[in-house]
Amino acid sequence: MIFSKTVLNVMAEEEIRRVSGFIRESTFKKFTRRGAVVGLSGGVDSAVVAELLVHTLGRERVLGLLLPEKESNPISTEYGIKQAEKLGLKTVLIDITDRLKTLKVYEERDSVIGDIFPESESPLRFHVTLSRALLDKESITYPKITIEDDQGRRKSKRISSRDWLRISACQNMKQRVRMVELYHHAEKNHYVVAGTTNKTEVSQGFFVKYGDGGVDIEPISHLYKTQVYKLAKGLGVIEEIILRQPSPDTYSLPVTDKDFYFGIDYELLDLLLYAYHNNIDLDETAKVLDLTRDQVKRAFRELEAKERASWHLRQLPLSLR
Repeated sequence: MIFSKTVLNVMAEEEIRRVSGFIRESTFKKFTRRGAVVGLSGGVDSAVVAELLVHTLGRERVLGLLLPEKESNPISTEYGIKQAEKLGLKTVLIDITDRLKTLKVYEERDSVIGDIFPESESPLRFHVTLSRALLDKESITYPKITIEDDQGRRKSKRISSRDWLRISACQNMKQRVRMVELYHHAEKNHYVVAGTTNKTEVSQGFFVKYGDGGVDIEPISHLYKTQVYKLAKGLGVIEEIILRQPSPDTYSLPVTDKDFYFGIDYELLDLLLYAYHNNIDLDETAKVLDLTRDQVKRAFRELEAKERASWHLRQLPLSLR
């Protein structure tokens, strides 16, 4: 197998035809549904899936849901609406803040943050990031929380495993509430729920089980993130979304996918993932990507660790047979 920096190039028109066939077969024949619901996050993955659904099923058979909450970046809804208008797509906007308040998501999470920063007063904005980049020299990687007060002053601390689990459990509720809304509208219309998770996210566990991972079909889960961008250009996704920095958009303080989870830009990450998935030799990978052998070795080790740690996200519930 020849490995090069162009190995992930895709022919947009050919891939669009292939995915359209999958959507049509899945929606009409396997699920025998009339159309599809998709959540519009204002990001490239959901925009590409919306484009593919409309291209395949027709806009009259597609419903877009916009599901912000009080900590969402307002630009997410703005871009989601603009993308929907470009497609002539019917949308429903539901602010899920009250639902999350009822579930005490903010209250419980803020209690944890208060324990970490007892000297600080709320309201605070915050995010979580990795302590180091993927290719850095050997050191322990741990999650770090940063808070910002209303004067723009920031403080950062390392999070214990216990506190990280408590914060993460609260943040994941946002995706699970969105899943409930998506299925509510899908069932009312006899539609499928279309997912927006790409291959990079699936393999590394960057999604929430029974949240954004709780769907009926995954039209782009075979495509690396950089390939999704290539389809976005071929499909005519609005420029604002294509140029936007990828972000989980679940924290009140903005953070990118790179800083929060992956520790590296997608352009290099996807090539490393491809090399890892296809057993490309360490030395060959290093030469093609202009890295050292040790950097590739560290990267492969961390990619494998994330894949192993997130195995359960990709499985159906275990059961006796």
